[in-house]
Amino acid sequence: RFSGTFVGNAESTSPAAAPSPPAVAAATLPAVPTIPVVPTVVGVPNTVAEGVLNPNEVKPPASGTRKARVLYDYEAADSTELALLADEMITVYSLPGMDPDWLIGERGNQKGKVPVTYLELLS
Repeated sequence: RFSGTFVGNAESTSPAAAPSPPAVAAATLPAVPTIPVVPTVVGVPNTVAEGVLNPNEVKPPASGTRKARVLYDYEAADSTELALLADEMITVYSLPGMDPDWLIGERGNQKGKVPVTYLELLS
């Protein structure tokens, strides 16, 4: 038999005695978080994602160019990127406002964006 202090205790903390949260609060919360969607039209460049940077129209900075050795083959996804072959040497530089994961690469008269992770930056 239980001690008398537990029987008939008005200040019970059992889960059955705990009040449930109001149903209204649960109904007002969204069931799934929403993610903003940017509409795209086929054939129209997405200026938000690509910016207005056209590597073929930019000039290299007077200083700040570096040589880089390509570590892996890279196939360009579009005309703004430069395809790479492993072990080739290219000249690279960054532009203000450019994504830090990309550089502008030059090989001869070809120019385009290249991913930094595919490069070994030299002096």
